[in-house]
Formats: sequence, C-alpha cells, structure tokens
Amino acid sequence: MRSASGDDRRPSPEEFLRRIELEDRLQSRGRLKVFLGYASGVGKSARMLDEGRRRKQRGQDVVVVATQPWDSQPVQQLLQQFETIAPRVTPESVAIDVPAVLARRPEVVLVDGLAYENPPGSKHPQRWQDVEELLAAGVSVITSVNLQYVKERQPQVEAIRGKAAKESVPESFLRTADEIELVDAPAEYCVNRLAADSDASTADLLELERQLSELREVALLLAAEVVDQQLGDYLRRAGIEHVYGTHERIVVCITPRSHALLMIRRGRRQADRFHGELHAVHVRQPGLCPADQRVLEQNLRAAREAGAEVEILEGRDPARAILEFSSRHGITQIFVGHSLEHGWRSRFQANTVERLILEADGIDVRVFPRE
Repeated sequence: MRSASGDDRRPSPEEFLRRIELEDRLQSRGRLKVFLGYASGVGKSARMLDEGRRRKQRGQDVVVVATQPWDSQPVQQLLQQFETIAPRVTPESVAIDVPAVLARRPEVVLVDGLAYENPPGSKHPQRWQDVEELLAAGVSVITSVNLQYVKERQPQVEAIRGKAAKESVPESFLRTADEIELVDAPAEYCVNRLAADSDASTADLLELERQLSELREVALLLAAEVVDQQLGDYLRRAGIEHVYGTHERIVVCITPRSHALLMIRRGRRQADRFHGELHAVHVRQPGLCPADQRVLEQNLRAAREAGAEVEILEGRDPARAILEFSSRHGITQIFVGHSLEHGWRSRFQANTVERLILEADGIDVRVFPRE
C-alpha cells in the first residue's frame, strides 16, 4: 500500500503483532448482534426471535436464555419454537443462568432485555456483563435493547419524553457489536397502536408522534455511528490506512491569515446538518509576530466555542501534517484558506493548498478566500 505522497507505508512488526492478536481474539469470541428499538412496541423482540428462528432453520444450535413478559400472541408462538435455559429467579429480579448456559454451550443464545439488573450477590451486577462473559467464552448472542436504556443517550431521551429509565447499558458495549439493526417502525405505527388501546386525546397523540419521531432520529444516528465504527475497525484490521466513515468529518485548517470565522461557521453548519464531527487544526508556525499570535489564539478560541475538537500539529511540512491528521481521524472534508504564496518558486513547486488538493485522496478540499 502507498501513502498519498507515494511513499511506502509498510506496517511495523509491532503493528503486525497487534493485528494478529486482534484477529485471534475475534476468532475465539462469540459474535454479537443487537436489535435496537427507539421506543417500546416497535417490534424488536419479535425481530430478535425471528432472527433466531431463521438461524435454527439453517442448522444452528439456538437457545433462549432471557425473556421478558410478552402479551403478543405472535411472539409467544415464536418463543415456543426454541429450547429455553431457565433463568435464575429471585424476588428482586430474573437473571441469566450463565453457568448453565456455558455447560450447555449452544452456538447462539437469545437475550431479550439487555438492560436488566441482576439480583444482589450475582457475579455481575448487570445483564449486559453476563452477555460479555458469554461472548468471551465463544457463545454468540442476539439481543435487544431500547434507546432509553443506552446510558449516554438517556439525558437526551429524558429531555424528549420527560421520563427517566433506571437501568442502563453503556454505549461502549453496543459499539463492540458485530452487527446492529434498528427496528425502524414508523412513529405513526406506534401511535396508531396506542390509539387503538387507549382513550388518549388527539393532541396527546400528536405530541407523542413528535416525540417518537425525535427518538427515531436519535436511534438512527446511534446505529449509523456503530456501523461507522465497525467499518473503521475492519479497515484498520485489514491494514487500510485511510478510514472514511458514514458521517461527515470536517477539519478546519486555521492560521492567523485565514478567514477562520467563516470556515468555522460553515464547518459547524455542515457538521450539524449531517450529524458529523468538526475538527480544527493549526500547524505550529515558529516566529509569529505578536499580532498574528493574538489573531491565531482568537481563531482557536472561536473554534472551541463552536464545539470543534482543536489540535495543534507539529511538522515542518504543513500539508503532510494535515494529511496525516486527516488519515488518522477519517476526515471527509478539509476547509483551508487560499494560499498567498508568490514568486518564482511557486511556479515550479506546489504550495500547501495545491498539495492538499492533489494528495488528499478521497477527501474533499474546500478553499476559502482570505480576509
């Protein structure tokens, strides 16, 4: 593989070793599939059981190890098609019988309700930790969880719905999933089901539909981020240097003379529009005069206030430093100020902006006029 500048980029022995160790861990570990629902009643339990049914028909050894109370007749009919390992039941809660599962050692287990808390005295306080133990033992897991139980998203969900959930699953665990599938029933479907079983007013139903639509958008974004991370992990394991994801990742290149405020404003708008990330970088320039240093600090402060991740880069070659940063962070767009380089040398040697345009393989470069 070759870098953007044409130099050979062979991985070091240490990098080879890391890749081999990672592949060994992945081969011995069970695979995790998560059905994510943006609200109760979207049908994630039925989808999870139907996935298990299809795998069983293909010859896999599939067992149910954790369930929730279901009123749905179709779900009950699906459940009857599986062997079930009885959970440990206490007055406080119900927990997966992990030793019994490991003794039975099925290929795949179905776990409904990932966010349950285990009874006091259990080996793990939460169900998702039981699932982690099963995965580490080589047992694949298909599970389900609602958005309201994803710990890092709970403040956002509570702000939309006005309700708080006690149990939680860390988002970092979901990001270890080999596959995540959003059960994407339209918000109107959920509202119509509720309307059929309640006497809620039209105004209440319209408000609920608005809330569910917002939750659906949050869940779509979370699922896309997990897929994005899966893509990045795969490319890194394959030794592919440039990692471009499903989201826009914009870097604004800041100097004292660039039209930084315009670039930051446009970058923030673009990142928000596509639920992306905004970065701002400055390649350190020795010998800046006091006036330029003040302007630079103002520009960097404006970038931080806009929510950008700010980083100061080192390197005698600004273009190379920016390209290496972009490669590490999966940047999709580079915002840079127009170059003011003149003279005979510029006729024969590409300036920084021209090099970014020529060498930023797969990355869009947007050039902004200087102030």
